[in-house]
Amino acid sequence: MITHGSEEPAAGRKAALKKGKEAGNSPGLATFRARLLVLRSARAAAAAARPEGGMAGVGGAAFGPSALGTKPHWDAAYERELRFFQDTGDAGEIWFGEESMVRVIRWLEKQKVPHDSPVLDIGTGNGVLLVELAKSGYTNLTGIDYSPSAIKLSEKVREKEGISNIKLQVEDFLAPSADLSGFQICIDKGTFDAISLNPDNAVGKRKQYVRSLRNVLKPEGFFLITSCNWTKEELLEEFREGFEILEELPTPKFCFGGRIGNSVTALVFQRKE
Repeated sequence: MITHGSEEPAAGRKAALKKGKEAGNSPGLATFRARLLVLRSARAAAAAARPEGGMAGVGGAAFGPSALGTKPHWDAAYERELRFFQDTGDAGEIWFGEESMVRVIRWLEKQKVPHDSPVLDIGTGNGVLLVELAKSGYTNLTGIDYSPSAIKLSEKVREKEGISNIKLQVEDFLAPSADLSGFQICIDKGTFDAISLNPDNAVGKRKQYVRSLRNVLKPEGFFLITSCNWTKEELLEEFREGFEILEELPTPKFCFGGRIGNSVTALVFQRKE
């Protein structure tokens, strides 16, 4: 694994913060994840209070719109992450921790997905997932992000790791270019979550995400999503048009109000023909 932050900032990051390199700013991505987990806990509390134990949808009172779902927030966050990488060589947060990458790679290997299959990382951020996929032998890798600073950071990480077979490009998944198509595998770790928080018509943006996914993913291609916003049942509803569930991947569990749940949801969908 490359040098990065995971559930807690790395020692190098702590030292840099102590020296004031990011005075007044906590790491943007860690802040976002922490807030999402607080919101998920609120939803879990609401679910525990209801007899059926279900969870409220993102549009409910427990999970409203936020600046955390906007492009300006992520541009600023990745500008900080890029400066931090240039200062320390630390690639920053791994979305949902290292185990989330292991989970994805293990599933691909279990299914014997050919190493030359075209893979798209939706909202690649620092590109660490793609680096690990490349180290696992996958050769046809593309990462997109609508934040130019995120792509600059992922390019720096790619360069540091000496990996050349990763294509990176600035791209808004809700308005994809015509040449973004033909992928056998699409992976999302947190991007659908962020879109769900957008203050400007989040419901419409979620529907556009599903349409974009149908356009870029080959028929019978696989979509692997990891979310800390959504339950399995909610994701099944969101992706009911054009996709079918193949598998729920094991994720860490927690106990809240005497009930057991998952801290994140990880599902594999297949695009229908």
